Amino acid sequence: MFIGRRLVRLVVSLLVLVTATFVMVQLIPGDPVQAALGDQATAELVALRRHELGLDLPLIEQYLRYLGGVVTGDFGRSIVTEAPVADLLATRFPNTLGLAAPAFVLVILIAMPVGLLTAVRTRGGQGRVTRSMFVNVTGVLNSIPDYVLGTLLTLVFVVTIPAFPAAGNEEPAAYVLPVLALVAAPAASLARIVRVEALKVLDAEYVRAAKARRLPTALRYWRHVLPNMLTASLTYGTMILAGLIAGTVLVENVFGWPGVGTVISQSVIQKDYPLIQGILLVLGAVVLILNMIVDVVLGVLDPRSRMGEL
Repeated sequence: MFIGRRLVRLVVSLLVLVTATFVMVQLIPGDPVQAALGDQATAELVALRRHELGLDLPLIEQYLRYLGGVVTGDFGRSIVTEAPVADLLATRFPNTLGLAAPAFVLVILIAMPVGLLTAVRTRGGQGRVTRSMFVNVTGVLNSIPDYVLGTLLTLVFVVTIPAFPAAGNEEPAAYVLPVLALVAAPAASLARIVRVEALKVLDAEYVRAAKARRLPTALRYWRHVLPNMLTASLTYGTMILAGLIAGTVLVENVFGWPGVGTVISQSVIQKDYPLIQGILLVLGAVVLILNMIVDVVLGVLDPRSRMGEL
């Protein structure tokens, strides 16, 4: 029942997402076909292209046609290149995930130990210097937008010190700067969350009771602290991953990364609305599906999280 409710919620959310992307793109001012063909195009050519794309149909028919296409995996064709949007996404989206996925893993690997270690060293009013450094450093990192950090990294390590490739993803070294630009802010944010959750657990009565029973420190952390930290990390993980995917779209433009970020920038300029719709829909669907997976995992790890639905 729990998983079934989650699946129903996912389907409803996806339907809302499809509707929202359709409406938002329709609100873009101007004629996308005229913008794609240029001012020199004749009225007959523009009318013919609009008919081929179904843009001369009533909005409700356009929506139903779009919805039916999405269900079958057909996102339409690009107005500019006339290539299937699904083919463009199949080529570019793996590159975006190839950047966001390692960044997400690195965020977890950095934030978990840093947050826990800081909590241990600052609990009970101890380690004021450590706490001050942690708050200041994470505050600074959390305040720098990823695309600004990406630009600074490019100026230092590509222009001034040419230690990394300027663009593309052909070399392994090309991943370093974009991933660093994506990781800084979410790692700092998650480290703060982990520290707060770890302090709560470390001061919990059952942890003190385990210490009174002289349970080994490693076992106390393994049984009590780490599971609660994992639950907190998963709870905020989908928001972090959604932010990483959104940040990837911007960072890709800074580093010339061949993902959906560079494509969506061009499609907005060219008013290529079928391509805009396809990218927004796929990005949103990925976030919704990941959110459902995390909800299910949390429900398995912590059955108390289901109590609100009973």
